[in-house]
Amino acid sequence: MNTFTLNKRWRRSRFASAEKATDEPVTLTHRRIYIMPTQRGLGFIVLNILLLLIAFIYNNNLAYLLTFLLTGIFLVTILHSFKSLSGLVLHKGHCKAVFAEEAAEFGISINNPTSIERYNLQLALQKTESLDLPAYSKRLITLYSPTQKRGWHEAGAVTVASTYPFGLFRAWSPVRLGLKVLVYPKPASADSPLPESPSVQSGQGISKKGTDDFYGVQQYQAGDPIKQIHWKAFAKGQGLFSKQYGGEGAAEIWLDYNATAGHHTEERLSQLCRWVIDADKAGIHYGLSLPGYKIAPNHGALHAQECLETLALF
Repeated sequence: MNTFTLNKRWRRSRFASAEKATDEPVTLTHRRIYIMPTQRGLGFIVLNILLLLIAFIYNNNLAYLLTFLLTGIFLVTILHSFKSLSGLVLHKGHCKAVFAEEAAEFGISINNPTSIERYNLQLALQKTESLDLPAYSKRLITLYSPTQKRGWHEAGAVTVASTYPFGLFRAWSPVRLGLKVLVYPKPASADSPLPESPSVQSGQGISKKGTDDFYGVQQYQAGDPIKQIHWKAFAKGQGLFSKQYGGEGAAEIWLDYNATAGHHTEERLSQLCRWVIDADKAGIHYGLSLPGYKIAPNHGALHAQECLETLALF
């Protein structure tokens, strides 16, 4: 049992890939922090060895004194390098969904609950962010990672490091905070108009506006009937809006995967993604039809988010 534990503790992947991902806050302790001499530290070791040889050959007490003094500084630096990270607490922050080929943003909250000020901290993912953290303070850091395809995109290991105080040692800790973002399909170019087929039975198309029940207003568009203009809002100087009415003939569009042009799945999803964005901006009621799954017509930010998430995970 002890052998298994030691093998697990000293496996090579722990130094770069960290422990298993977790959604809980991670506190940096001696079990998570690793320390190695930097290039400057290795040069410092060589210098000390040379000084020791000079002191031994010439039997020079001042050379001995200087060698032991520098060795003491070297050893004490190990402790300070460890303390530069020890006790820090990392929390998983907010991660916002993005479109494919955009940079994913991962929020990380780093908390210093101790009376020790932390200098030259570095948080690295694809790029490195540097910061100083005063005692009893907290900072929110955003790290970026490029995305290539739709679906879930995981951040992987985030490395927290420091070379404080003299740059002789690098203390680091790879941490997995379970950071991931949902990547929507890349929207197609905006030159493809929304479907205009009036047939609702076919699963795709726009029907004419009705005049049954009032359900809201939208920005006036050329061709809207004059009787539907919201004159009260115009009189108050709020702009020109048209009243929108619902009913059996309400403005409604169906976006159907099977009726969407494209040479392969990703092209169709890309086009559907563009139409979802355009329909949401236009304030149109729209539904989404995918093989084996349908989302009823609706409008608004939550509906658009549901449709985009469905496309991302299709």
